[in-house]
Amino acid sequence: MTCPICTADNEDILLQTPNLRVIAVHNEAAAPAFCRVIWNDHIAEMTDLSAAERAEIMEMVYKVEAAMRQVFRPAKINLASLGNVVPHLHWHVIARFENDANFPAPIWAAPVREHGMTLPDNWTEQVKALLA
Repeated sequence: MTCPICTADNEDILLQTPNLRVIAVHNEAAAPAFCRVIWNDHIAEMTDLSAAERAEIMEMVYKVEAAMRQVFRPAKINLASLGNVVPHLHWHVIARFENDANFPAPIWAAPVREHGMTLPDNWTEQVKALLA
């Protein structure tokens, strides 16, 4: 099986390090303010990492959360690491708004309304600058 995260093309990369990358996710209509923190090596679980590597990825998750809070001022930030569909270690960092289509349910739930959100056109550049 080919891993879509290992072979990802055309990612909107906000930050790249030797061990991980942060991307903006633009194909989730229910969550237009969505980033992923992706471990570059193909592993499935946090416990496959060393303690130092676990600290590194979690510190980046927290850094992305802080940047998104500053840019969006959301009602909540959702953090999730599932891996059921794609068993490649990655974290979802999703800004949630009271007027998003699913709030307060998860973004993967059935929508309860039309979303009424307008995001800054340059939000990815703003987040990228805060991660630098």
